[in-house]
Amino acid sequence: MADYNKVILIGRMTRDIEVRYTPTGMAVGDFSLAVNEKRKDGEDIVSFVDVTAWGKTAEVLAEYGGKGKQILVEGKLRQERWEKDGKNYSKLKVVCERMQLLGGIPQSSEGEQATEDNAPF
Repeated sequence: MADYNKVILIGRMTRDIEVRYTPTGMAVGDFSLAVNEKRKDGEDIVSFVDVTAWGKTAEVLAEYGGKGKQILVEGKLRQERWEKDGKNYSKLKVVCERMQLLGGIPQSSEGEQATEDNAPF
């Protein structure tokens, strides 16, 4: 059987996405996702996952996402490795292939629920 690499997470952004552009003009953005798991004993376990988004996905998250926003991320695991001061380091991160903003319609500045006509997206 062939190997399979697929991750689906629902969580909240812990910070605004940091978007930069490659020399060819492609957007790339990094953010962190907090994923909560409630155990039977009532204890919450929080996992923090680093995520990288590319292209239009990164730009949409920069405009409409942000700290505290709940999103669904679908992607694949990627291991990054580097050396610093003679020591080897590595970490797993998720490369986002698809995402969906969750959490309903945002509130307007006057505290009223936004409608399709005045929603920011």
